[in-house]
Amino acid sequence: MSADPRSDAETHAWLVLLRAPLGGASVRGLVDRAGSAAAALQQLETLRHEFRLGDEALAWLRRPDPARIAADRRWLEDPAHSLLTWHDADYPVLLRETGAAPPGLFVVGDAALLWLPQVAVVGARSATAGGLANARSFAQHLAAAGFAVTSGLADGVDAAAHAATLDAGGTTLAVMGTGPDLVYPRKHRALAARIAAGGALVSEFPPGVEARPAHFPRRNRIIAGLSLGVLVVEASVQSGSLITARLAGEQGREVFALPGSIHNPLARGCHQLIRQGARLVETSAEIVEELAPLARALGERLRHRLAVAEPAGAVPSPAAAARDPDYAAVLDALGHDPVSVDELALRCAQPVAALSSMLLLLELDGAVHSLGGGRYQRSR
Repeated sequence: MSADPRSDAETHAWLVLLRAPLGGASVRGLVDRAGSAAAALQQLETLRHEFRLGDEALAWLRRPDPARIAADRRWLEDPAHSLLTWHDADYPVLLRETGAAPPGLFVVGDAALLWLPQVAVVGARSATAGGLANARSFAQHLAAAGFAVTSGLADGVDAAAHAATLDAGGTTLAVMGTGPDLVYPRKHRALAARIAAGGALVSEFPPGVEARPAHFPRRNRIIAGLSLGVLVVEASVQSGSLITARLAGEQGREVFALPGSIHNPLARGCHQLIRQGARLVETSAEIVEELAPLARALGERLRHRLAVAEPAGAVPSPAAAARDPDYAAVLDALGHDPVSVDELALRCAQPVAALSSMLLLLELDGAVHSLGGGRYQRSR
């Protein structure tokens, strides 16, 4: 599950609540009011009037489908699968601060990566060749600067940004409009597998939930909420990317847009954003310069989170990490010469996802220095 221990009854209760026909705010409110997911189900008859629970929701909460919940439990048995809930200390802090944070996130891959400083790169599904080239270039440079690149696994700009980040040895996260076990569009299944191996697939929808039109605006608010800023590469004036940008602005995040030809209809959405106050950017360095202070502030919050975490079963703090035998082995394997994450994974016999988390902690402690392009060396 997540880093915080959770009882079997609490896990069961969360799965029941996340499957209920309720809005996210109602689920969060029920759990906050009762103190836990299990208590919310136990106090259902008391809370039903306060939260105006409808007949359909009450019917499910009183008698959930045991086969469906059992299937969700089996999905969680995979070590690569996890569930971050509203009451988990490891729930991503930036997303928590938004007004419409989902009560639960199903994750395939390394859930700890959701705390990394992220830049969302979004744009048109039918992007031009120039737009795709820009998406790849900006994603690679942002990854080299130490940012995770987040997008929605869609055709066009999304897929180009994900793939380019992986090719550069960076970390990318895909927020899905389906359950975590389904990939839409299906042709991106190989790409999704690569993302899960070195980053994370994230969804608020439980396993088995198929793509529906209403899911994608909901997905977009999570993309914006996880990120320090959103870069729109190409977009028509009716694009879903503009929804992501609007949500980012409402959440107090930075919005960047690439200008384009006045004759390109996919540049009009970006020009509209610029007129509305988005920052016009021509190089990734402009984004890095703007977001670097925010990334450092997020790093300090992660440092504090690790410092106050429960010692039993918790991730080591950055300072303690260097003294941990596993982390010491990483430092020994790293040496003082630059080495790629893939090469280091071979030396340490560690999965790349787990190694990325360890390197993050060592970097926060100053023991490791990121050189960009997925290469690291010991600090001198």
